[in-house]
Amino acid sequence: MLITNIKGLVGIHPKEILSLRGNEMANLPVLENAWLLLEDGLIKDFGSMENLPSLNAMHQTLNAEGRFVFPSWCDSHTHIVFAAPREEEFVMKIAGKSYEEIAQAGGGILNSANKLKSATEDYLFEQAAIRLNEMILQGTGAVEIKSGYGLSVESELKMLRVIKRLKNTFPIPIKATFLAAHAYPTEFKENHQGYIKLIIEEMLPIIAQENLADYIDVFCEKGFFSTTETDEILIAGAKYGLKPKIHANQLSVSGAVQVGIKHQAVSVDHLEETDEEVLHALGHSETIATLLPSCSFYINIPFANARGLLKNNAKVALASDYNPGSTPSGNMNLVVSLACIKLKMMPNEAINAATMNGAAAMEISSEFGSIAIGKKANIFMTRPMSSLAFLPYSFGQTQAETIILNGEIYNG
Repeated sequence: MLITNIKGLVGIHPKEILSLRGNEMANLPVLENAWLLLEDGLIKDFGSMENLPSLNAMHQTLNAEGRFVFPSWCDSHTHIVFAAPREEEFVMKIAGKSYEEIAQAGGGILNSANKLKSATEDYLFEQAAIRLNEMILQGTGAVEIKSGYGLSVESELKMLRVIKRLKNTFPIPIKATFLAAHAYPTEFKENHQGYIKLIIEEMLPIIAQENLADYIDVFCEKGFFSTTETDEILIAGAKYGLKPKIHANQLSVSGAVQVGIKHQAVSVDHLEETDEEVLHALGHSETIATLLPSCSFYINIPFANARGLLKNNAKVALASDYNPGSTPSGNMNLVVSLACIKLKMMPNEAINAATMNGAAAMEISSEFGSIAIGKKANIFMTRPMSSLAFLPYSFGQTQAETIILNGEIYNG
């Protein structure tokens, strides 16, 4: 496939660059009036239209006049395997109920766990496939999916098997994260160690045996899992080769970030609550700070301190947090817009965070997240746009018009 007359070919970072941090994130190389050649599912070559080579007539040609071509969004934090939406909680939020109050009233994570318990694997797969297809058509070309609405051996394994089916069905890379430590089931509310023992002794061995997860995650927060409990779970996961990705500092400065860094977590996610110690620690680590601005927007909690993280030289990624309770949307165009509007990230920074660093947060940036010769041809072509900044400016719609995965047009 040959794409010609591209108004702007976005994110042409050198292939050896696998992540960006601090001031580097302001650098988003764009080649104007460009062509892009895709072969065998890979990016074969690109250049200026002034130097368009003579090519085999066998190539399918797309005219991208007036349009930008981006690397696909890399959404490194989602919960898209769930049994049912939770719009009843949406109404409670409008009425002024807090996250904690909704959880105490039987809502929240335990609500999703109860609904998932009776759902079949086939049903969960079909519903998640619809959501994932919608995300792909909005420009997402790589995704991480977490369990965590099971909270029992049977249900957690059911979720992870659904994720494995999605991996085997869809033409994009999918990473699976084991998140049984998302909340304490009702029967273990006063017996935390009993549930942790269930995770370590019963769930982890089967997950390893069936190769069901790439990462392990813990919701390290007051009222959920303490730093000591998180430490114990991460140590157990490491014995089975599962690297950490932590839900950290969503509701408080909890020490979760420091636990994640200690365990060399690939990322610590949320970070709505930070202090100077947290910002400094992330700036001096390889752990990626994954920010979820649509979660803050939806449940009306503080937005993460992106500028503080960047000033401290941290690696910052953006993800959707698509889930039924706190972020029922997988629209990465909206995430990038919110990053600009609410986190005060510049468009270049936000786009790098949602592509290159999103890929790095899934450890796939050697193949995805930028336009480089030899990388996978997962890209999208926009509608006609006046400038790069128009994408975050147009917060109400996705600008993705043509989706290309593995070098072929994807129509869903």
